Amino acid sequence: MAQPDPRIDAYIADAAEFARPILTRLRELVHEACPEARETLKWSAPSFTYKGKILCGMAAFKQHAAFNLWHGALVVGGDQHRQGMGQFGRLTAVADLPGKHEMTGYLRQAMRLIDNGVKAPPTRTAAPRPVLEVPDDLAAALAGNPVAKATFDGFPPGQKREYVEWLVEAKRPETRQRRLLQAVEWMVEGKRRNWKYEGC
Repeated sequence: MAQPDPRIDAYIADAAEFARPILTRLRELVHEACPEARETLKWSAPSFTYKGKILCGMAAFKQHAAFNLWHGALVVGGDQHRQGMGQFGRLTAVADLPGKHEMTGYLRQAMRLIDNGVKAPPTRTAAPRPVLEVPDDLAAALAGNPVAKATFDGFPPGQKREYVEWLVEAKRPETRQRRLLQAVEWMVEGKRRNWKYEGC
């Protein structure tokens, strides 16, 4: 097995209690199937590379974990409409994982694709998003703060959408107000919505 990455140990230790055994088991399965796999972080989540190419990755969320084979559409099939990212849907217990033999087969097939120089197929193009509508409370807050407004106006559509969606997804009015104040503060500082994760 390649050298373990202590960042993966830390990620697993920081994950929700239900997710730790799932992530630990996935890590074991990857290294059993592919002893040459190297551990790293990609997009702030544990990933495994083989011969310098991404083999797979895993992630823990508040209520589920996920596992993604980079060549998953070619290995497992691309027409699986499961909830959650990855080919195996929302993982909430080790029992949700495919068996060792099945998972080993998937991983070895993904390794063969890398050995043969096959590139992962492009993901399906999403349907065009509707025109971005800035909510009245955000528009009023920006109108009252020229620096924040200039920052927001300078963002490309995707970065504007991140702020708008974060605001409108708030379930309680006090949460929405808190997010609104935080958004304006970050924009005054020239920050994008997900600035904390940039450069990870």
